[in-house]
Amino acid sequence: MRPRSGHSDHVREGGRSAAEVRAPPAHSRNTPPRAGFFYNGSVFAPRSNNKIRAWVLVASLLLAASCSTTGTRETTALALDSILVGSQRSAENSARDLYRHPKETLLFFGIRPEMRVLEIWPEPGWYTEIIAPLVRERGKYYAAVFAPDLQSKYVSGRLAAYRQKLAARPDLYSAVEVVAFPRDGGAVVAAGSLDMVVTFRNIHNWMAEGFAEQAFATAYQALKPGGVLGVVEHRGNPAAAQDPRARSGYVNEDYAIRLIEGQGFRLVGESQVNANPKDTKDYEQGVWTLPPTYRLGDQDRQKYADIGESDRFTLKFIKPGK
Repeated sequence: MRPRSGHSDHVREGGRSAAEVRAPPAHSRNTPPRAGFFYNGSVFAPRSNNKIRAWVLVASLLLAASCSTTGTRETTALALDSILVGSQRSAENSARDLYRHPKETLLFFGIRPEMRVLEIWPEPGWYTEIIAPLVRERGKYYAAVFAPDLQSKYVSGRLAAYRQKLAARPDLYSAVEVVAFPRDGGAVVAAGSLDMVVTFRNIHNWMAEGFAEQAFATAYQALKPGGVLGVVEHRGNPAAAQDPRARSGYVNEDYAIRLIEGQGFRLVGESQVNANPKDTKDYEQGVWTLPPTYRLGDQDRQKYADIGESDRFTLKFIKPGK
């Protein structure tokens, strides 16, 4: 039985730090950025003056690190620190860091600035604001969005809003490549071309629409041998049988592991960084009862605010080498 609480990660494979992997038992104003992953103030301007001193220190450290052709955990962490306080992030989005731990999550997955990274269903762009700037200069960010559906106002509106977001900050997002994510297991980008695929809180959606297996088959095809799949999802109650349509929004962790490994992936680590033991997972309106959705409106709002966002599993898989 895997532990489901706490925030420690343990080593399974040699060379990984304890913070990265836990073994399964059964995150000058007019000068453009150079090669590397440091950023000038016009791109990631801190939102408050009291952060300027820290910003200058981070920028200088990243400048020194830019001579390296391969990012390290430490230099990537510094880059993420500067991105997370950047002006591209709204106060509302930054407030979610308390529950979503983007720096720790991405470092656990092993992201580096030189990687080619695809995010599945990134709309409305919460993680786009973080990953796209990180890999802009030396890697590549692919946004695998909903396939267009002219009959759906929801899909059309969401896609339009996402493209407007990208267009509003060409200094950050002009290199983003938007691609349609297929539902039939077909190719999303050239086979074997990606270093990493990530998806956040989407498995339940794919289960509800009946193409979860196909989604992971597409991810497997797109990754290089040794490439990483990073997954975060609302964690269900292991004592309850999994609803194959995940109508509550929760997915049992063991169910997800079997689903993903069934497409050829191998689990190499799991982290409790996004765990929340306060989440009882028994709400009439499912996971959407909790923030940020608050499906019940003002009814018991403070109660659910005190719980916070959902309990989530955070899993790292690889596509085995040949």
